[in-house]
Parts: sequence; C-alpha cells; structure tokens
Amino acid sequence: MNSNPRSELDESALTRHEGVTIWYRLAKPLIRWWVASIVRARFEGLDNLPSTGPCILVPNHQSLLDPLLLQGSLPRAVDSMTKSTQFTRGFFRWALPRVHAFPVRRYRVDPQSVRVLLRRLDEGRVVCVYPEGERSWDGRIQPFRRGTIRVLLRAGVPVIPVGIDGTFDAWPRWASGPRRGFTARVRLGRPILLGEHRDRKERAAAIPATEALLRATLLDLSGESARHEGRASGIDDHEIEVPESSTEDR
Repeated sequence: MNSNPRSELDESALTRHEGVTIWYRLAKPLIRWWVASIVRARFEGLDNLPSTGPCILVPNHQSLLDPLLLQGSLPRAVDSMTKSTQFTRGFFRWALPRVHAFPVRRYRVDPQSVRVLLRRLDEGRVVCVYPEGERSWDGRIQPFRRGTIRVLLRAGVPVIPVGIDGTFDAWPRWASGPRRGFTARVRLGRPILLGEHRDRKERAAAIPATEALLRATLLDLSGESARHEGRASGIDDHEIEVPESSTEDR
C-alpha cells in the first residue's frame, strides 16, 4: 500500500485529540502492511476528509478488505459500525472494540447502535457507515438501507462519500480468502452537507432525494457509472481508463 504523506505529518497530533486507543495505534501499521500484501491501493481525495471535527464516511461495500483499507490508510482514526455477529467470535469479540468498532444488528432497527454513533460524533470522531448494510454479491452497489439514510439526516454532520473499486476482485463475498495481484482504488468525494433533520417527518420527506444523491455520487466515485456506460457502448471494462490520483498516492 502506498505511503500517506499527510498521515505521516499529522496523524499523531490528530489521534491524540480523538481518544485513540493504544490498540488502534498498534494495529494500524499492521493492518496497512497486511492489506498491502494483498492489493495495491490507490487513494484520491484525501484532502476531502476534514482534519478535525465529526463526520460520517459513507462507502460502498465490495469486500472484507474495505474497512481495513480505510482504517489502515486514512490519516484520522475511523470508528466502524460493524455487524453484531462479528462480536460473538472469540478473538474478534476482544479485538473489535479496541479498534473502535461497535455493533449493529442488521435487518432491523437498532436504537442502541444509533445512540452510540451519535455519541461518538458528539466526541468529534469519524464514523464509517455502509449504506448497503452488507457486502455486494456481484461487485455492484446494492439498494441502501433507509434506516442508514435516516441516521445521516438526523446526525447533521458532513457526510464524506467514499467510492471503492477493486476489492471485490481481490476478495469477493463468496470466496474463503483473498486473492493477490489486484489494485484497489479508494476515492473520497467532497463533503455533503445534508443539514440536521430533528423532526421525524422531515427526515422521512428528505429520504428519497438524499438516497438518490448518495447513490449517484457513489456510482460515480466507485467507477460503476463509467463501467455501465462502457458496457452500453460496447466497450470492455479493461478498455476504460481509470484516472490516476490527482494528488500524490498515499
């Protein structure tokens, strides 16, 4: 995985103000090293991540590698909303809370996880939420969970869309382990300010437009829109030139 100049310059200063556990600091370079042994990672738009203050990362979800890419490479610590079943396994039950993960029950309303998320935002943290709620089965972006959109509207903090591409090839959902030799691209979009919708009726009314905006943004950032247009034009995926980072790879 490529080095991250911004991370090297100010990561320690940032993490001191975000209550980062010693376990997170120890795990981060190990995660970065392990992911680098599997995929070549390319990042764009890291300057779109606010250097301070709360925000929510909203990535598409292709693979188990996705949270590791983000936690291992972003200059700020990332608290991840993680499916609750992961916390039932021996090592992960111990390790996940120490790297800032917190559980959420899938396929149902989980008020406790929402309270935890909002509390961590109140503490000025970066929280990662996957709007699809699970990994993709075919690499394409799945329908979003409306409960996630409601949380984004309620939180009232900047939303950072994150397009991920290539991790599905490296470790698809149905594979028992990762495959090496692929390139993963992670693109952070500009912050989206949705405003704060305290009233439930306001949130319900804003859901369709918010969902459409986020979906269109992630389709663009992940490259899925370009691939779809290429197929419609009779162009193979490998003929589509994906632009390199406009900033130095990190």
